[in-house]
Amino acid sequence: MSGIKTKSVRNIEQKMENVDADTLRYQALQGAKGFKTSWIDLGRILHLVWKDRMYKDWGYASFSAYAAKEIGVREQTALKLLKSYAFLKKEEPRYLGKHYNEEAGAATVPTYESVDVLRRAEGKKELDREDYVSIKKCVLEKGKDAREAAKDLAVLIKRREELQPEDVWQSKRRVLLKRLVSLLKAAAKEIKISKMLSIQVIRETDKLIDMLEAEITHRTEQEGRTDG
Repeated sequence: MSGIKTKSVRNIEQKMENVDADTLRYQALQGAKGFKTSWIDLGRILHLVWKDRMYKDWGYASFSAYAAKEIGVREQTALKLLKSYAFLKKEEPRYLGKHYNEEAGAATVPTYESVDVLRRAEGKKELDREDYVSIKKCVLEKGKDAREAAKDLAVLIKRREELQPEDVWQSKRRVLLKRLVSLLKAAAKEIKISKMLSIQVIRETDKLIDMLEAEITHRTEQEGRTDG
């Protein structure tokens, strides 16, 4: 892992080599480098703040409000930092360990945007384990930036979609519809028991369930005729 750096960090370091270390320009480059490589510390802290809802004790109604008003980080950025750190903590904890940090050095740590791409790849049902490992190597071992990693992810997804036969997609759609019907039935039952919503809403929910079940039956019959 040693010696592998993201393209953005390499670009910054190359520029720093040609700038006087005593100048403000050098300090700006150094600060930018620090921002790109120290996100894990901030992500760890934000994860604790979010998990324990500490922001409420500090007078903020939401995590987003805390991030924007307290530390001046936009909601989208704060959530990416939080989710990227949480993902590494759960799925790839060795990249948060002291040994990795000592071996790789700050400049070799992937950006939070790249880890966010890896996180999204892990959740893609179209991809198998081999695909995930491929993206993982791009992000955590080859040091690819988020844009490059996202392109690789898009290529993999497109390739998998082209390999999926139509009958497999039909089966997946049917399974998803059945799952949706089950969820709606459970919700409708709870609504009827608790009487939390109006009769009209209950009727509309029942009507939607009937429509979905009819759609499932129709698709099943169509597939049966096609197979025959």
